[in-house]
Amino acid sequence: MNANAFAAAGYQKSAQSVGAPQTIELQAFQRVNAALRAAQKEAAGPADLAKAVHMNNRLWSVLAVDLADDGNQLPEPLRVQLLGLAVFSVRHGEQVLEGKEDVQSLINVNGSVMGGLVDALKVRAA
Repeated sequence: MNANAFAAAGYQKSAQSVGAPQTIELQAFQRVNAALRAAQKEAAGPADLAKAVHMNNRLWSVLAVDLADDGNQLPEPLRVQLLGLAVFSVRHGEQVLEGKEDVQSLINVNGSVMGGLVDALKVRAA
């Protein structure tokens, strides 16, 4: 996963970030999860939910493209697992927009990925 992929996906603040690609990825997940949480609130409307799910789908789509790239340096088993999460997240997002599912599963998946990124950054810093 790389910073260029995020910039291409429209994450404007990513271009201003300094640090490891994992830091930029973590920031993108934090922004998406903040939008998903805000869309869960009672005062949020359908447009807020649609925007948040779209942000989530965009993030996972960019990650999927990067994960499928032959130049991706993550171990293959991890790449396969993350690609599975990407497919789940996009499909689940569609179901959320159809009113068949709620957004909490997306928040949970993203939270798990954020935990992995935090752990990776700790190992890198050690």
